[in-house]
Amino acid sequence: MSPINLSSSKSRDYHARAILGPKLHDRLPNVKVLIVGAGGIGCELLKNVVLAGFGHITLLDLDTIDLSNLNRQFLFRKKDVKQSKALVAARTASAFNPNVHIVPIHGNIKDMQFDLAWFQGFDIVLNALDNLDARRHVNKMCMAGNIPLVESGTAGYLGQVQPLLKDRTECFDCIPKPTPKTYPVCTIRSTPTQPIHCIVWAKSYLMPQLFGEDEDSTDELDEAEKQGENAQEIENLRREAQAFKSVRAALRSKDTSSSAAKMAFQKVFHNDILNLLSMEDMWRFRDKPVPLDFDLIKNDQFILRGQVVSAVNPPADGILRPANGDSGIEGHPNGSITSHNGGSATPASVGRSGHGLRDQRSLSLRENLTLFVSSSERLAARLMTGEDTISFDKDDDDTLDFVTAAANLRSAAYGILGKSRWEVKEMAGNIIPAIATTNAIISGLIVLQALHLLRAAFDSLRNVHAQFKPSAPLSSIKLSLPNPHCGVCRDAYALLQCDPSRVTLAEVLKGILDGSDREVSTYEDKRMLSDPDFDDNLDRTLESLNVTKGKFLNIADEYGELETISLAICTLPPNHPVDGPAMILPSPLPNPAKRAKPVISQASSPPPSTPLRVQKRPAPDNVDEAQPAKRARVDTSPSKLSRSTTRRLEEDGLILLDGNRTMDEDLDIVVID
Repeated sequence: MSPINLSSSKSRDYHARAILGPKLHDRLPNVKVLIVGAGGIGCELLKNVVLAGFGHITLLDLDTIDLSNLNRQFLFRKKDVKQSKALVAARTASAFNPNVHIVPIHGNIKDMQFDLAWFQGFDIVLNALDNLDARRHVNKMCMAGNIPLVESGTAGYLGQVQPLLKDRTECFDCIPKPTPKTYPVCTIRSTPTQPIHCIVWAKSYLMPQLFGEDEDSTDELDEAEKQGENAQEIENLRREAQAFKSVRAALRSKDTSSSAAKMAFQKVFHNDILNLLSMEDMWRFRDKPVPLDFDLIKNDQFILRGQVVSAVNPPADGILRPANGDSGIEGHPNGSITSHNGGSATPASVGRSGHGLRDQRSLSLRENLTLFVSSSERLAARLMTGEDTISFDKDDDDTLDFVTAAANLRSAAYGILGKSRWEVKEMAGNIIPAIATTNAIISGLIVLQALHLLRAAFDSLRNVHAQFKPSAPLSSIKLSLPNPHCGVCRDAYALLQCDPSRVTLAEVLKGILDGSDREVSTYEDKRMLSDPDFDDNLDRTLESLNVTKGKFLNIADEYGELETISLAICTLPPNHPVDGPAMILPSPLPNPAKRAKPVISQASSPPPSTPLRVQKRPAPDNVDEAQPAKRARVDTSPSKLSRSTTRRLEEDGLILLDGNRTMDEDLDIVVID
């Protein structure tokens, strides 16, 4: 056998051609692939796609390169920090195969410019995202355009690859995803019980108040009040927000910047806590926080349970325990700290851990105070040298030091176990453990599933999991069919090319329904635009309703018998005549399928305790007996009433029943055929 000339372009593809087969290999140079995400998975995936010979690659990512990315995102170097991930990754990967064309885009995949028409320019989409909202958006676009999608994700040693194809497999939204954890405003701002509460407070509340934009926080508090949170606490928080203004001014003034850190400490760790303690009802069933004293902590004179705090070592096992049976507050301003599991304790954050890495050891209360002052002064200096606002960045030492110190000081005041700088960085930065090997494995599996999709080898598609089992590190299962009740992949999608400034909502409905007289409601996202009893917007243009390029206009059957029609709004073609029609209807018109009826378990639907025909609504206590009862129109059939009309009648005190037409003067009911 003659030796292979590795310098030739044919030899570069020799093994790929042998593995993929001539037919698929010859097709790859013309395949247009979209890769969304250029992070841990994205870098490995881009390398694989380039070496496999995909000819036209578009790489999109919104993020910039952080120092912490360099240990696993091998396409980046230290000199690339703060630059666009997409641009740098494309530049680096281009050298792997000069025959491919890579288009990098530094942008947000949810931007309106990346509409359905743009997505339909690709043969396949590969997701390498770490954001649930963006994943759902890409999934909807691929379902709308019938574009094959490969979804993926990793967490430490765990990973998953899932190929998705409309009408053949379940989509990303066929199975509900858990919502991200959120915390009530009052828990974060007034009554924390966990370390994460203190970290979120320091990162998302205190730091923006001191170093971010001077925003009015009343909207957040108004919303919390609407949600039923404690009105007294909300009012107290409003007063706190006003008091922050003087501290903000001090941090931005050269004359007072040296004392600004102490002002901030005195306000949030002493005065605010005293204000909270004045509300006795709040602490009826909770442990009270302890106000901290700046000078006593600085001079090692702040005492907890008879011990100077700087001399208190944290327990080796990290468990809070009572100290010599002491209880109660000892003097002013010193006092005991009570753990939230019912026992008195000294938090680990007030002691020294001794030896260990700097970022992984616990800090004493005095060390946290020192760190709070130094980080505040560093951030204040940055404000005075030209930075308008400073936001938290896990790779910014100044902001990480500030959040660490502030969170631990608050933990000490509330009797909560403190965290090391490294732990705060993980929790505040929402860091999911990432392992380069797992990313490499998952990216290889993504390409394998993408090749199955391009071959149309649907029986070979698998949902593949990387798991922490040495005996079986990979497992695969066959793909599930679409969920018949999914609100995303079961919709009937179509592309509507139009000029939103000239087309009215009524014109769209007339064209799409093609003369049908069925009753429908229209929505844009969660906004209702019209229904059979609300037609005020029908003569308005789509632009005036803010239904423009990149958005979906949803037409829902009023009786829920048919699936929803989702129209992706796109602009008219570039060569469209100026005097041409303002709208090009999709051809063929969308034909929604019948909606699957929900399966109701017998156990969940107990039989009525009374016959259905005997349904009498009890009159309210405050109704005047002389007031005549409201009556429905006798010649109206419930089957002819829209759901919104039925709902309004019921709100007016009417009950509509199917059955023989009867009118009982003793009952406030009209039974209608």
